[in-house]
Amino acid sequence: MLWITFLGTSGSAPTVERGMPAIALKYEKELLVFDCGEGTQRQMMKYKAGYGSTNAIFISHPHLDHYLGVFGLFETLNLMARPRHKIYLHSFEELGKAMEEKYPFVAYAPVKKGVIYKGEGFEIEAFSVKHTKGAYGFIFRENDRVKFHEKKAHSLGLRGRMFSEIQKKGSVMVGKKKVKLEDVSWTKKGIKVVYSGDTLPCPDLSKAAENADLLVCEGTLDESLKEEAKERLHCTMEDAAEIAKKAKVKQLAITHISPRYSDKKELEKFEKPVKKIFKNTVFAYDGMKMEIN
Repeated sequence: MLWITFLGTSGSAPTVERGMPAIALKYEKELLVFDCGEGTQRQMMKYKAGYGSTNAIFISHPHLDHYLGVFGLFETLNLMARPRHKIYLHSFEELGKAMEEKYPFVAYAPVKKGVIYKGEGFEIEAFSVKHTKGAYGFIFRENDRVKFHEKKAHSLGLRGRMFSEIQKKGSVMVGKKKVKLEDVSWTKKGIKVVYSGDTLPCPDLSKAAENADLLVCEGTLDESLKEEAKERLHCTMEDAAEIAKKAKVKQLAITHISPRYSDKKELEKFEKPVKKIFKNTVFAYDGMKMEIN
């Protein structure tokens, strides 16, 4: 089971309702943070995201609204509850090295294309996006899992340790009969969550998002401001929906919403055209939680 908490859903500047970009992803015992805008540690406290349990932070690109909160989070941890475990900071070099030098619990790792982090039962992959130099999106990919047809397995005589043995060896002997793993099991596809970071629509994002359980995509501006979005290298809300539709994702969460839409009623009027493109869309808000099985 995987939980996502949207800690900050504004873009560029905060509003009364929306903090700066940050998302917490909880999987089993690991807590991962994607982007860390100003005030993230307070948002983690407010929405009970367990900031002291942070295992890794992934910064999508070197714009202040996406990483300024790293300073406050680490200083709070240093003062109040210095973690015994290492927190892996995947970021651009200047930030990573400075934080590693200042805080003994920080381990810097550069962001580059490919798998950059592995946890128990999952991995994080970075991919390039079309924004500023050194901008990336991230894929959380759970390992595929073997699931047993329990009735069939028991009927063929599998008991106790035989279940782990058959996974390791591919088959076991039950009496004089050989039982193969594929005869009593099926593969459950692992959960896939994609976080776009800031970007224009681009092939790398579309490819990364293919068949994702959840795409968390920026939708900074509405379609009437498409030219401005292009100039600033951002997706519109409709762009995000088109990407989700073409990539055949299960659900889309739009975030990084411009502070000019501080009026909730104004934002609501954009939901209908966006959902017309991709029905299973939600507009994220601070404190929103999503569960994926």
